[in-house]
Formats: sequence, structure tokens, C-alpha cells
Amino acid sequence: MIVLFDLDGTLIDSTEAILESFHHSLDFHNFAKQKDEDIKALIGYPLDIMFEELGVKNGVVMEYVGVYKEHYRKIANKKTTLLENAKEAIELVSKFATLGIVTTKTALYSRELMEYFELMQYFEVLIGREDVQNPKPHAEPILKALEKLDTENREIWMIGDTKLDLIAAKNANVNSIAVLSGYDDAKTLKKFTDVIFNDALEAAIYLQTRKK
Repeated sequence: MIVLFDLDGTLIDSTEAILESFHHSLDFHNFAKQKDEDIKALIGYPLDIMFEELGVKNGVVMEYVGVYKEHYRKIANKKTTLLENAKEAIELVSKFATLGIVTTKTALYSRELMEYFELMQYFEVLIGREDVQNPKPHAEPILKALEKLDTENREIWMIGDTKLDLIAAKNANVNSIAVLSGYDDAKTLKKFTDVIFNDALEAAIYLQTRKK
């Protein structure tokens, strides 16, 4: 079995770091104040798309992204936490499956975070925003991860907390599990998968039963 995890809302909570970095970048560029809820509603999309949805013009959006990333990297470790049961979920799944991470976060920062939490050793592959041309919900990030793994005769699952993860899984023709620990609600997630659990540990236990 191969199990691919999303990060934000699935294994980690970096909401505080994301919001602070957005506000920092917007303030730096003297852009109008934005509500936290409006920013949170976009988490899961690439940063450039998030800024554009908030009203930043395409021609200057990467300047905003640059300021965001500079600030985010300074605060990410201190202002990111593991979600409840995430460590236990990773440890459990690692006993019967090959693990990977497929995220829209920058791979460099994602790897640093997982090393900070002493969990990176459980993962065989990590695909981030800079590794692909087309982020989730496109299939490319998942397919890119699978290229680095032996997939022959193996059941493949993607675990995520937003519709982007689930649509990407469908586009890549792999199984999906939604978790309610992140940013999309059950009503939204039910449109894209029938397999929904409260958190990654419940998902891990479900997958463990499939191995028996």
C-alpha cells in the first residue's frame, strides 16, 4: 500500500503562520486589510492564486508571494503545530505502507517542518509547489510522487482535508480519504468522496483494517 498525505489541515496546523505571513505581506505592500476568514477559505491553493483571489493584480503577485515566504520561513516552526493524533497516524501507517507527502506548500519549508517535528524519516517522497507546473487539484503532484515509488500491484490512497486533495486523487485515479481536521467541511467533502473520518489517525486505522 502507498499512502500520500496532504500537510495543512491533515497533519499540521500552520494557520497562525499563514495568516500572519499574509497580513505581513499585504501590509508591506500597503494593500487593504483582509479578513482572516477570507484568507482561511483559500488555504490549500497556491500562494499566487490566494493573493489574486484577495485582489492582488497578477503582474505584481509574485512580489507579494516573495515577502510572504521570507516572513513565513522565519516563523513557521514556532507557529506551526502537529494536529492531534497526527504523529500516531504516521507511525501506524508506516508499519504497513510506504508514505509520501503531496502538498501545495513549498517543498523546502515542508521538509524543514517535518524534520523539526522529527517525522520526515517516515516519508519516502515529498512533492511541493516548486516540484510541479500544475498544483492540486491537477493530478500532476500525485503522479510525480508515484513516479518515485514502486506502485506495481499496490493500493494507493491520498488523505487530505480539502476538495483539492480529493479532486487531485480522482484525476490521478487513486483512492481518497477526507479528514475533518482541516479547512473544508463535511458537506463539501462528501461531494468528492464517500470515505470521511475525523482525523488522520481514524483514516490510518481504516487503512490498517484493509491490510488484514
